[in-house]
Amino acid sequence: MIPRLDARAAGVDAVVRTLARHPETVAPELLRQVEEILAAVRERGDVALLEYAARFDGYRGGAAGLRVTEVEWRAERQVSEETRAALAYAAARIERYHKEAAPRSWRMTDEHGSVLGQEVRPLERVGIYIPGGRAAYPSTVLMTAVPARVAGVREVVLVTPPAPDGSIPPVVLAAARLAGVTEAYRVGGAQAIAALAYGTATIRRVDKIVGPGNIYVALAKQRVFGRVGIDMVAGPSEVVVVADGSATPAWVAADLLAQAEHDPMARAILITDAAPLLDAVAAAVEAQLSALPRREIARASLAGNGALVVAADAVQAIEIANALAPEHLELQVVDPERLLPHVRHAGAIFLGRFTPEVVGDYVAGPSHVLPTAGTARFSSPLGTEDFVKRSSVIGYSARGLAAALPAVRALTQAEGLYAHGAAAAIRLPERGDNP
Repeated sequence: MIPRLDARAAGVDAVVRTLARHPETVAPELLRQVEEILAAVRERGDVALLEYAARFDGYRGGAAGLRVTEVEWRAERQVSEETRAALAYAAARIERYHKEAAPRSWRMTDEHGSVLGQEVRPLERVGIYIPGGRAAYPSTVLMTAVPARVAGVREVVLVTPPAPDGSIPPVVLAAARLAGVTEAYRVGGAQAIAALAYGTATIRRVDKIVGPGNIYVALAKQRVFGRVGIDMVAGPSEVVVVADGSATPAWVAADLLAQAEHDPMARAILITDAAPLLDAVAAAVEAQLSALPRREIARASLAGNGALVVAADAVQAIEIANALAPEHLELQVVDPERLLPHVRHAGAIFLGRFTPEVVGDYVAGPSHVLPTAGTARFSSPLGTEDFVKRSSVIGYSARGLAAALPAVRALTQAEGLYAHGAAAAIRLPERGDNP
């Protein structure tokens, strides 16, 4: 059922070419629809939002009903004590992690007494997009809103598609209240992105939009970038498991299935230098599939986008993983710390057999909003740094300016920008450096 590849015979490049996800060609009609939605919301605001809410979500309320009310926030009380405790546990760990990782302002003083540094300031207002419809994603609320709050963002605005009756899952509201969300609106899709980017009478525009969504959401985020910031354009979820002969086949199979049940386009790949592990994992996958409610989705994912790869050794296994630059990389080997320095590209790295990727999805602490489709080559997980901006700080002393002046003069003359040089020289008349 799961395709097999032999890197020992074919080589790394051939395996990577086989596994490469080529950028999908977006249908012109889909692009046109997104452009139409963005333009309609930009021009007609709430009226357009309500039209799309009725068309796509079956919600037919008025503009006043777009915002979640205080009475509705109390729906979080419907969430079981056990679930609320689990949300609190996850939120505390996410907060602790991001406090450690938060960028900080700093200063240095050079030999001339000049001060250099950087000031870190939080964004004022951020929008978080939470997918809805067939499922609820309170974990994504925590993974986006908590880092924003830790960074110091004052206004965290949640948007999510409602049910036809306008309701939002109580567990999503419970997570939002816990995470520090300040406003919530029952609107989804490209129209929600447009509202956050352009603003309407009901929803004020934000500075940045974060969070995953479907293809309409992804295209809308791409389109509004520049008017607002965005975190990334996320694709289907993926995991690469690098395992050796010490790995437990049933555990590897469980991790592959945990990823595959997301979506038929999700990717789950095993790379190992222990050839017998392939058969054992394949058998374990079949044994576990029958018990999964989403087994048909998982089966389609593994058949269409999964792979069992045998490598010559651990070095080749990591080489393939680096070329794929996966969203999640598990190192189910005897000594994962030995391999870690050789990992160059991965959104999140999970060390050892007792670290299933699922702990990263929910409770470990780092955000599960991660770069996908090979973009871990140049981008990073969502973190507090996504919710701040940095300003350089420069404070020169007279001695510092005097020491810099020869270099300033030479460089400004080389560029033909003489007024630039004069702006520095005019401050040091006692040196005979007047323009």
